[in-house]
Amino acid sequence: MSDFNGLGMNLGNLPRLSRAKSRSISAENFTGEKGKAGMATEGTGASCARDLGQGWKISPSIRIEAGETFTLADIQGSGAIQHIWMTPTGHWRFSILRIYWDDQEQPAVECPVGDFFACGWQKYAPLSSLAVCVNPGSALNCYWEMPFRKRCRITMTNIATEPMVLYYQIDYTLTDVPDDAAYFHAQFRRTNPLPYKEVYTILDGVRGQGHYVGTYMAWQVNNTGWWGEGEIKFFLDGDGEFPTICGTGTEDYFCGSYNFENQVEHRYEEFTTPYAGLSQVIRPDGLYASQQRFGLYRWHIMDPIRFEEDLRVTIQALGWRSGGRYLPLQVDIASVAYWYQTLPTAPFPPLPDKDALEII
Repeated sequence: MSDFNGLGMNLGNLPRLSRAKSRSISAENFTGEKGKAGMATEGTGASCARDLGQGWKISPSIRIEAGETFTLADIQGSGAIQHIWMTPTGHWRFSILRIYWDDQEQPAVECPVGDFFACGWQKYAPLSSLAVCVNPGSALNCYWEMPFRKRCRITMTNIATEPMVLYYQIDYTLTDVPDDAAYFHAQFRRTNPLPYKEVYTILDGVRGQGHYVGTYMAWQVNNTGWWGEGEIKFFLDGDGEFPTICGTGTEDYFCGSYNFENQVEHRYEEFTTPYAGLSQVIRPDGLYASQQRFGLYRWHIMDPIRFEEDLRVTIQALGWRSGGRYLPLQVDIASVAYWYQTLPTAPFPPLPDKDALEII
């Protein structure tokens, strides 16, 4: 019996036995091999454990030098990633996470690490959801299940000018994968500023069959007033000028309403739920932090958006101007789109360069 259950184990099937093999990769077991964890004799904790020796937290983390790419995992066979935990130091936009499936040269996941874990502004904000949890003090957790049939390779690239330290744990299972299981994908984009009267593209160029499962957005407002009148649109399977699915407003798509406003205190009210939230509001400080910044997520776990051939996702940035008229906004938007699809993965647009990635 396989324990691959689409979205993982749940309370209904936890008692069922399985022949799947549980494994975990970390700096204490770089390969995930059975019976090979905690054997290090050198590592970032060696000095602290000098009186204790092998087995006493010798290698709890790694150091990735400036410009270096480190292979976090290289798993052969079939199975599924079930949980990723990490707590990276440094500038999170300068730490690029990539995941490759089944010997593809093209990554299926390519994203700055903070944005991938729905924490895009380089500032901690607690988040509690089914797919992603951000916990004190900077613990980034992902529960998207990621099946693979031949191989899984995960890398981290440090494009900063300083070294970074990374504590990480990748929990996975080695098991059979059903024929109808698709591959997890995540793509980052940023536009700063969005040109006047242009829509923001969350995702484009997807080819194959699959389903869209989530959106994270880091949104900076450059005008006063409300900024979330824009509609999200999903163009499916050959849609032209008009989409098949069209939302009614930005806060509506993220499962809020009426400006995310606390009607008593007249301010934005953060919230996190299993499927959607306004997890972060960064308010002006009266000096140099002059702009409002928001972190929003929407997981399509119960309502995945199915496509058979292709997919494009856009959102409008829309506020208000005089006379009760809409105002197309020129904002700073970064996003991550999450979806499952068949292989091969179409090439992604190039990541912005370091200056264009930077949070300032």
